[in-house]
Amino acid sequence: MTDKHLTQKRFAEFDLPPQLLQAIEEAGFSYCTPIQAMSLPLALAGRDVMGQAQTGTGKTAAYLIALVTRLLRDPAPAQRRTDQPRAFVMAPTRELAIQIYNDAVTLTRHSGLRVLVVYGGMGYETQRDSIREGTDILIGTPGRLIDYHKQRLFDLKATEVVVLDEADRMFDLGFIRDVRYLLRRMSPPQQRLNMLFSATISLRVTELAYEHMNNPELVRIDTDRVTADNIHQSVYYVSNAEKIPLLLGLLNKIQPRRAIVFVNTKEAGREVGAYLESNGIDAGILSGDVPQKKRLSLLSSFHGGNLSVLVATDVAARGLHIPDVTHVFNFDLPQDPEDYVHRIGRTARAGAAGDAISFACEDYAFSLPEIEDYIGHKLPQAAVSEDLLVTPQPPAATERPPRRRRGGRSGNGSGSGRPSRSGGRRHRGRA
Repeated sequence: MTDKHLTQKRFAEFDLPPQLLQAIEEAGFSYCTPIQAMSLPLALAGRDVMGQAQTGTGKTAAYLIALVTRLLRDPAPAQRRTDQPRAFVMAPTRELAIQIYNDAVTLTRHSGLRVLVVYGGMGYETQRDSIREGTDILIGTPGRLIDYHKQRLFDLKATEVVVLDEADRMFDLGFIRDVRYLLRRMSPPQQRLNMLFSATISLRVTELAYEHMNNPELVRIDTDRVTADNIHQSVYYVSNAEKIPLLLGLLNKIQPRRAIVFVNTKEAGREVGAYLESNGIDAGILSGDVPQKKRLSLLSSFHGGNLSVLVATDVAARGLHIPDVTHVFNFDLPQDPEDYVHRIGRTARAGAAGDAISFACEDYAFSLPEIEDYIGHKLPQAAVSEDLLVTPQPPAATERPPRRRRGGRSGNGSGSGRPSRSGGRRHRGRA
């Protein structure tokens, strides 16, 4: 075994049902990741697990393997109603819910277990009809799940396995009341297997776990380093006016195979996307108000390699399963350090290497000290050289230079300690 992100523990060493082990082998997996190697012995023994690990380390497979094993080893009671799912998985975003569903379908292909996913934004009637037909494993987002539950389309009293994925994001997105509503309508925690997995586990997540789980075991991976070692991180100190020219210059120089450019607002996303398009770079824009059908089409094009750059707000920072993202650009530094970790975790997944490039500008440089304190190290500073700054072709709709956003700060506002350089001087006379 040469992949350093894996352990020496084989899935075949666990006492797994043969039909599940066959599906794992057909999917091309032999060795466990650290979170799988540490959490599976507990969950397979019937112990509740609260797991923390970096994104892209196999948390989904860890709880799905335990879930499927439980359902196959303990056959459904003869009196079980068709409207009572045996396993229940909640995820904060539709993208993550879909990813979990796809992984669950892969792992249950030889089991005869039925898997269903429900989420907002599309397919309301179709999903409702499917849930009426019954399912063994129900996966979904809180809003759509609670909607169907209040219509009495399914009952949670016979739930045997409960999984809460990315619990901290549930709090961030305001779903925690819905989550608690559903958990309180299930069988008692002592009568089911409970698993909670997340990239970060805060005090409020811990309180939620001890309220709705049965003395969970905490499994924590890489507590000494929040971000993956194989992500090369760097920061450029720039004025607001330099951000578009620098982004264009870096994209032209690097020619990334698959890159995500993160912004803090959908307005910034539209502006950045427009500049990229007007300068010959095909880019998709993903934000919370993008219709689900278009959203899935964008992700499919990005995943398939037809689109090399995705401009996204933090709606895309969690729960997206997009392999081979080579570069992450923090065009706007996030104001929450945890979001920084989740953003850069889109690259260097499953042991691959990746680059995370951040811009510390006049508006968001104040977030950098908190980010560096959270991740436990300083971001290496990269030099803004003249050859990296490209004079942008303005979007056709505006035909104006990049908008200089003001954050009410004096000087260059970057916190870098170097003199501010005029955006106008940099743009003049450059081809």
